[in-house]
Amino acid sequence: GSVAGWAGLGLRGGSVAGWAGLRLRGGSAAKVWLGEAAGAEGAMEPQLGLHELLHVFSFLEARDLLCAAQVDKVWNEVSRTKELWRQLCLRRWSACKASQMILGTQTWKQYYLCRSELEFRMEAGRPEKDFTCKAIAGHKGEIEELAYISNNEYRFDGQEKSVVCTVSSDGTVRAWDVHEGTEIWSSPLQPAALVNLVTYPRLQLVVTVDERGLIKAWKAEDGWELASFCLSTYSSALEACDHPDGPFLLAACAEGELYTLSLPQLQLLSKVSVFPNSPMSLLCSPDWKWVFVSTQNSDLGPKVFHMHSLLCPSEEEPPVSATLPILLTSRACWAPDEVARLVVMHRSDNGMQLVVTTYELEAKKSRENVDILVQEIASFLLSDTMMPPHLMKGHGSQVILLVSGSELVLFTIHGLQLAAFQDHQRPITSMWVDQSRVITSSFDLSLRVYMWNKENKFPVLKSCYHLLGGSHRWASGFTHVESNSMSIVGVEARSTGTSILRSYYFEVQRG
Repeated sequence: GSVAGWAGLGLRGGSVAGWAGLRLRGGSAAKVWLGEAAGAEGAMEPQLGLHELLHVFSFLEARDLLCAAQVDKVWNEVSRTKELWRQLCLRRWSACKASQMILGTQTWKQYYLCRSELEFRMEAGRPEKDFTCKAIAGHKGEIEELAYISNNEYRFDGQEKSVVCTVSSDGTVRAWDVHEGTEIWSSPLQPAALVNLVTYPRLQLVVTVDERGLIKAWKAEDGWELASFCLSTYSSALEACDHPDGPFLLAACAEGELYTLSLPQLQLLSKVSVFPNSPMSLLCSPDWKWVFVSTQNSDLGPKVFHMHSLLCPSEEEPPVSATLPILLTSRACWAPDEVARLVVMHRSDNGMQLVVTTYELEAKKSRENVDILVQEIASFLLSDTMMPPHLMKGHGSQVILLVSGSELVLFTIHGLQLAAFQDHQRPITSMWVDQSRVITSSFDLSLRVYMWNKENKFPVLKSCYHLLGGSHRWASGFTHVESNSMSIVGVEARSTGTSILRSYYFEVQRG
């Protein structure tokens, strides 16, 4: 059997011919006896049929299947069964949906080995062997935002490609091939500077907004303009909602109005005044059934809307919402492993301390209406010695990541501090969090990479390595960072008032 990817599985080769003890999940041992010596030739009489052997193999981890494949031809055949490796993939990367794993011409076994090897090398961080660094220039102004548009990040058959889109103060939206370090397309010059964008990889759509509030939808393949919609004033937030029942866009404007638009034609579905004359921030829940709307440092409590009432508004009734009983909200995030768990950072009742409170939301339906139930499940005070955090993300169902100045701190939702990292020399500007790693960018012109270890009760974050940008003579630091399974892209601000992309692309080894 193939041993490609053994490094990522913790294997180091070696002969295992005659191996007969199979380890089950949980550490127990299943002794599978192939038979006893018979006659002078020492022939083996198999005691298990193919179906029984397949059942036993279904309890094994990948490293055990690779070992079993070397015992004999029968074990090799059974260990390569498609369903065994498919279940291993779905079990190891449980946060991914099966539809996101694009096999192409590869098998489930090849997918598992390639992705395991890639994650191992990403954790090891060997710049000279594991990835290539490219500086990608093209914009004549500052890059305000970037997002991945490639929809095959879970593909390892030679057809994978990482594509990001950017918007800039130079009035253009552009798409870039991260691996090649080249521009794919650029839009015509727009009437005003572009300030934000969101992407819909499944639909290959890009949506941008300029400083005047003009929203446009673009085809991701060639940059062709599809539709436009103008807000009443400039936009304060955009949220992409790629719901299976139909994609839509949420847009908040500076006058405190929330717009819901259908795609790709940007048709208005609803318009709600939430916080009059106040810029708002938006956060959609992982399942797109809820949206959290807040305005910073205001005496107005933040609101949670039931998304269905925004998509299908009633002429008689306002959209279904609930106001959280807190004041002076500063940050918020959703717990990605829970569909309706919201974490909010706000001031205490006396306004003197910062509090982190976690809520569970539930929609109670009756014959005539829907009521939102909000239940507080955890709350804790941040230390007075901690500088007020300016970045906040959730991981799993229990862990919160806070960035305060140049420090990254991990807490449970109940306030137990799990770890603190002070790897950066200057303030952290952005943070990327997914199921396998955390990446931070900083004005010190470096990106720091951390990896999750989930074998303990709470996930443990390990600081692995850093990726350097360009020369301090020409650059002032990283302002944004995004990542997918194969690459990391940072926006590097230049002293000339422009920005470039600096990409770190991880090569997939196949064998």
